[in-house]
Amino acid sequence: MATRTPTRTSGLRADLIAAGAALALVAAAIAVGFGAGVRLFGSTHFPGAPDSFGEWPVLAQWLPHVGPGTPLAVVVAVAGITWGPTLAQRLSWRRALAATYGLGIAWTFSLALVDGWTRGIANQLTSQDEYLAAVPGITDIPRMLETFAGRILDYQPDSWITHVAGHPPGITLLFVWLDRIGLGGGAWAAVVCVLVGGLVTVAVPTTIAALGDPDRARLALPFLALFPGAVWMGVSADALFAGVTACGVALLAVGAVRQRWALCFAGGVLLGCGIFLSYGLMLMGVIALSAVLVAGSWKALAWAVPGALVVVAAFLVAGFWWVDGYHLVVERYYQGIANFRPYGYWVWADLASLVFVLGPATAAGLRRSAVDGFLRLRPSATVAMTRGALLAVLAADLSGLSKSEVERIWLPFAVWLVAACALLPRRTHRWWLAGQAVLALAVNHLLLTNW
Repeated sequence: MATRTPTRTSGLRADLIAAGAALALVAAAIAVGFGAGVRLFGSTHFPGAPDSFGEWPVLAQWLPHVGPGTPLAVVVAVAGITWGPTLAQRLSWRRALAATYGLGIAWTFSLALVDGWTRGIANQLTSQDEYLAAVPGITDIPRMLETFAGRILDYQPDSWITHVAGHPPGITLLFVWLDRIGLGGGAWAAVVCVLVGGLVTVAVPTTIAALGDPDRARLALPFLALFPGAVWMGVSADALFAGVTACGVALLAVGAVRQRWALCFAGGVLLGCGIFLSYGLMLMGVIALSAVLVAGSWKALAWAVPGALVVVAAFLVAGFWWVDGYHLVVERYYQGIANFRPYGYWVWADLASLVFVLGPATAAGLRRSAVDGFLRLRPSATVAMTRGALLAVLAADLSGLSKSEVERIWLPFAVWLVAACALLPRRTHRWWLAGQAVLALAVNHLLLTNW
């Protein structure tokens, strides 16, 4: 009996079901937030906020609006959907990466400008809970590092403000340095975060291509450029975290494949810097290990680990021990918001929040990644890297230390999950890209996000 040859859109129905299931998860999270009257964030921590601010699975309020970025965002989206897939195949590799970076930066800035220059960009990092509020008071950097851990816990006269206390000193130190060289204030900080964060559009496909999957690396380019998570990349410091760590993984992967051990060492340094930007970025080790396993080079790890340890040693000599900071942050977390955010809700609603970041195309791509990984003894680089990112997300979710706000906190993991879109049938890419763009435009025009 003759067998039916699979079409180029084989599995499309299952893809649509996966995308629909992801959207259903979002609907369920919203329904519980509104229908059950759960105060998801708690007015205690956002005094004066409207009721709707505490009922969405993402930190936002219902506020339909348009702004100067609206026409630009639409133009960027249409250009990316129309020409992105074609140019990703036709341009030389370097030009394709450059074009993807440019499109991604334009997409992020245009979405941020929907809220206007002041609210969307210049003032986004200047609230009293953000890092920049602490910068004027830091006049002695060595003293700041020596006493940093002692000021993490709340309810003491010299406690750090929320975001400074909740992170290692690396990111605060970066903003202090920017201020010292004349790039102080919210606008410069925002621009730096977006420009560094945009490097994920180069680092992720570079990693996948280096590890032996160049065709899918090209296919992933438009999806990385029109990443729905750009709503939160512009502007949050977590965008910068994503850019730094993604570049670290890329250097490690390229170094491992080409046996350029200096690159592996440099990758380790960047990944080491990552854990001093955010404690949760220790989980980037899962993604980095995935790259090493695909490359099949344990020697690369032998060079990367010392690179990371150099950063750890530098901070230790300066007076800050990462382990002490981590334990104190966990204690501070349970001094406040952790007790007001129900684990039973967030352990699954966090994943709904992540759907806002990843979009329906990624849900469909992850379905294909799961199938491909199950059927193949040795999965492709794309599948291996998305699998590593998924493991990192699940670990962060189950830990209970990421209850809400993951739409920005998980950006460094999310950018690797989006690569799964490359597994979708090529002839469907423009339709999936349209879905991604529509989601981002809808979120940014219907909700006023906090980040």
